[in-house]
Amino acid sequence: MLYYLFKYLDELNVPGAGVVEFISFRAAMGVITSLIISMLFGKKIIRKLQRLQIGEEIRDLGLEGQLQKKGTPTMGGVIILMSIIIPVVLWAKLDNIYVLLMLITTVWLGTLGFIDDYIKVFKKNKKGLSGKFKILGQVVLGLIVGLTLYYSNDVVIRVKCQEPSSADQQIIGNDIKYYSCEDGDVYYHDIKTTRTTIPFVKDNEFNYVQFVNFLDDSIKYKFAWIIFVIATILIITAVSNGANLTDGLDGLAAGTSAIIGVTLGILAYVSGNLIAADYLNIMYIPQSGELVIFMAAFIGATIGFLWYNSYPAQVFMGDTGSLAIGGIIAVFAIIIKKELLLPILCGVFFMESISVIIQVFWFKYTKRKYGEGRRIFLMSPLHHHYQKKGYPEPKIVARFWIVALMLAVIAIVTLKLR
Repeated sequence: MLYYLFKYLDELNVPGAGVVEFISFRAAMGVITSLIISMLFGKKIIRKLQRLQIGEEIRDLGLEGQLQKKGTPTMGGVIILMSIIIPVVLWAKLDNIYVLLMLITTVWLGTLGFIDDYIKVFKKNKKGLSGKFKILGQVVLGLIVGLTLYYSNDVVIRVKCQEPSSADQQIIGNDIKYYSCEDGDVYYHDIKTTRTTIPFVKDNEFNYVQFVNFLDDSIKYKFAWIIFVIATILIITAVSNGANLTDGLDGLAAGTSAIIGVTLGILAYVSGNLIAADYLNIMYIPQSGELVIFMAAFIGATIGFLWYNSYPAQVFMGDTGSLAIGGIIAVFAIIIKKELLLPILCGVFFMESISVIIQVFWFKYTKRKYGEGRRIFLMSPLHHHYQKKGYPEPKIVARFWIVALMLAVIAIVTLKLR
C-alpha cells in the first residue's frame, strides 16, 4: 500500500518519492518493517499466549533439558506470519502474480498449521490435525500454484534470439511478445514453458515435457500441465513437512530458514534482473524481481522470531510457522525455476526427513524379519540422535546452521559452476 502511496506522490513531483521504484529500497524497508513487527509485537504476542495458557505439551523422551520446555508458549508462528504479510502488503506490488501466489501460500499453510496447533492445544489431542487432512491441504495448494503458474499469461520467461522467430522454441499458450535491444541486433521474446534449471549441468535447463517424450509431439504438450502440477505438489509437500520435522530444537528451523531465505533472495534478484541473468546465463523471469521484497520480509520475520526462539526458547513456532515457512521456500523456488536446487539448499530439511524415513523403514523391516524392531539412529529426526549422544542443544543447532550456510554457498556457486 505504501508503494502505491509513494508512487502517487511521485506523480505529484514530491521530492524523493520516486525511490520507491527501486527494488533494493523496498527490500530494505521490507526487512526493517518485518524486524520491527516481529521484535516489537513478538513480546506482546508471547505474553498473550502465556495468559491463554497455550503451552507446549512435552513427552518425556529422555532428552536433556526437554522437560524444562514444558509450558513454553507455542503457536508463535503467528509472529512470523504477521511479520511477512504486513511488510509485503505495505511495500510490494500487489498486482504481481508471483507476490499474490506467495501471499496465498503463506496464509494457506499458516492456517493449516494453526488448525493443527489449535487441536493439539485446545482439544488436548496430541496428534493434532489428521495426517491425511494435512496432505490434502498441501495437495490443494500445489494444485492452485501449479495450475496458476502453468496457465497464467503473466508467467513467462524471456529468451534471447537473433531475429524475431519462434521456430526453435517450444511455445505453450498465447502469442509471443518481442523486445529489441538498442542496437537492434538482439531480440528477446517472452514464452510460456515448463522449463526449469538443473544445477551443475552445462546446458542447465530441463523441461518437464521430457517426462512424456514417449508421446507424439502433437499431444505431449497437452499432458505437460499434469507433470508440472504433480511435481509442484510433491515439492511443496516434501519441503513443508521437512521444515516441520526440523522444528525440534530452539532456533533450528528459524535460523536454517533465514539462511535459505537469503540464498533464495539472491537467486530471485538475479533471475529478475535482465543484465544479471544474461551475464550468468540463467533464465530471466520478468516481474520476478518483486519477489525480493517478499523474501526480504521472510528473512526479517525469521530473524526477528529467532530473537525469542533462540536457546532457551521463549516461544515455539508450532506447525503454524513450520508448515508455512516450508511451503514458502518450496513455492518461491518453483516460481524462480530453482526447485531442483532444493535438495542442496534445503539439505538440513532433507537430512531430517530422510532420517525419519530410514528409521521407520528399518524398524518395520527388522521387526517383520527378526521379530524385533531395530533402529539405525538413537532417535529421529536426526537432531534428536545427537541429543541422545549427549551433545548440548545449542551446539547441535549451531552446527546445523553451519551446514546450512555451506549448502547455501554451494547453491549460489551453481550459478556459474556448470
